Amino acid sequence: MTTTVERPVADAPAPRRPGSGAGAGALNLLNGGFLLFWGLITVLPLLWAVVSSFKTNTEFLSDPWGLPAVARFDNFARAWTVANIGQYFVNSVIVVVISVPLTMLLGAMAAYVLSRYSFPGNRVIYFAFVGGMIFPLFLALVPLFFVVRNLGTIPGIGEFLGLNSLVSLALVYVAFSMPFTVFFLTAFFRTQPTSIAEAAIVDGCSHFGLFFRVMLPMAKPGLISIGLFNVLGHWNQYVLPVVLMNDPEKKVLAQGLASLAISQGYRGDWTALFAGLVIALLPVLIVYILFQKQVQAGLTAGVLK
Repeated sequence: MTTTVERPVADAPAPRRPGSGAGAGALNLLNGGFLLFWGLITVLPLLWAVVSSFKTNTEFLSDPWGLPAVARFDNFARAWTVANIGQYFVNSVIVVVISVPLTMLLGAMAAYVLSRYSFPGNRVIYFAFVGGMIFPLFLALVPLFFVVRNLGTIPGIGEFLGLNSLVSLALVYVAFSMPFTVFFLTAFFRTQPTSIAEAAIVDGCSHFGLFFRVMLPMAKPGLISIGLFNVLGHWNQYVLPVVLMNDPEKKVLAQGLASLAISQGYRGDWTALFAGLVIALLPVLIVYILFQKQVQAGLTAGVLK
């Protein structure tokens, strides 16, 4: 009788996990180094501008990279009053307060209809909005100037519109922000569950009620994300105000900072210029810090779903 002896089978090597090994470690190190470099070249100029805004002009010219001996808050008062940054700031706030909510309302309504309802011409309208994203702004400046100027001749409402009107500038901002807003929110509304909308309709909810009471609150992360993009774009817009606003009292903050940079360059009051930059930077920075988590959730919601 022959006895068969089984040889022990060697353990199979453990499967290699994705993202492990020397190559993955080198790639992670490269990515980390690039992000650190990008963060430094982004943050350091901002810190330098903030530090320079508290210096005297003598300190800035003699030691531009040093710290101020004493914080000079009078630079901000001089920029706010003498350089008229305060008036420009108020004008920018008025335009943004009008343009951003109107952009969000109209953009959300258009995106919801294009993403949830099928009708003839749906894709044509959608791609018309997408095509607006690649339309060069500079090609529209001359016809836009004449269109806005002619709005001022309309009886009854002409006195509120036309050139040098904050309302007209806000409406122009809305028109140029609609393509990206509709494109972004259309993709977001498509990720929302259809079962909730069907249940609301069965319970007797109208189409307007479904949008405002159910779907719009569910799209809050996406609305906050695109809303922040619109706030940044409208707050920092420079080309459109230059064409449409030539009244010194109606200029917005971007125009005011450009004028301040030109005038202070000859006067040598550089610290007032940096103070004006910090004043323009603070609202944007505060808004981003307050809504940072919501922005990240809105940008990743479509991917996670």
